[in-house]
Amino acid sequence: MISFTQLNRSPWQSATIASLAVWLCSSLALDFVLMPSMYAAGMMNEPGFSTAGYSMFWLFNRFELICAALICTGTLVMAQAGLVQSRRMTIALAATLMMIVLAYTYALVPEMSALGLQLDAFSNVSSVPAEMNLMHGLYWLLELLKLVAGGVLLRQLLLPAGPQ
Repeated sequence: MISFTQLNRSPWQSATIASLAVWLCSSLALDFVLMPSMYAAGMMNEPGFSTAGYSMFWLFNRFELICAALICTGTLVMAQAGLVQSRRMTIALAATLMMIVLAYTYALVPEMSALGLQLDAFSNVSSVPAEMNLMHGLYWLLELLKLVAGGVLLRQLLLPAGPQ
């Protein structure tokens, strides 16, 4: 049974937990609902899909940057106030999430979009470059790392703070 005294959280704890939960759920929805449905509908074979995909990921990456910044800030505030169990691990997880988002936003997504961009409007070639498959693998590896780190961080934030 959870007592009401355990539910008293600081505003930073509430904001950090909420933004982490919303971010992880929206990542799962993008990866396992939106993208597979677009693939099943045949949209990935359309010539303008790279531009549409870049626009969609551009917006989502900016949302991820806001969430990661809020999570890093909240984690640092809570670590300084002694509201987390393991300060170093919590800060390391938040920093890992921020680095993953920065890698997505400024390296991986622009490069993937550039590879998928069809510059010759008269060409009917629709093969996927080998580099794109490598980047998809890197994307999924980083996505898995993001979900694991986010889940562990969420668990750390939900645990009551104990002795340091």
